Amino acid sequence: MTTYTFNSKTYDVDSEGFLLNFNTWDEDFATGTAHKIEISQLTKDHWDVIYAIRNFFLELGRCPLVYQVCRKNGLHLKDLRTLFPNGYLRGACRISGITYKEGYLKYSYLMDNIREINAFNDDKIYATDVRGFLVNSSEWDENFAVHKAFEMKMPENLTEKHWKIIRFLRENYEKNKVVATIYETCEANKIEIDELEQLFPDGYHRGAVKISGLRVR
Repeated sequence: MTTYTFNSKTYDVDSEGFLLNFNTWDEDFATGTAHKIEISQLTKDHWDVIYAIRNFFLELGRCPLVYQVCRKNGLHLKDLRTLFPNGYLRGACRISGITYKEGYLKYSYLMDNIREINAFNDDKIYATDVRGFLVNSSEWDENFAVHKAFEMKMPENLTEKHWKIIRFLRENYEKNKVVATIYETCEANKIEIDELEQLFPDGYHRGAVKISGLRVR
């Protein structure tokens, strides 16, 4: 834990600058955080997204999916990128005082076991954190991806379209040592946000990134 001070107010944040206590958020935190990530001024369009995220959290008890926020505000991916160039999680959610980690357990479930998927080995053990993200990305393999998708009850398991996204995320991470933003992923794979939602209904970070054995820390 560390602290962040803006306009004579001090906030407890984690190592990535995310607010630790949702209830201590105020507009000064949002304004200061925006400046910190080089958004010079928060316009009405920014505030509409910020309050949509916060209201979704108050209603649902978790950080909303990027798809939900875009629909609520009538935004396309390019619009969101213009407003929050750092990304949805690292931009919009951080400024709003929450992260995908908030309220995660309320919507998670545990399975007694992973059923056999014939083409893959069920016996391998992977170290994951409490939210199911792979701890060491170098341990990832296709076996992990297939079983994680099954665990998440993805309706079609993994198609070639899924693998294209997964391979991009893995290769980009190996090259740049950072998880690609949703904008970079959609742009590189020439898809819009509605198609990404169809592929990964649990969300970008909680779906595509997790299945790819990566996590935003």
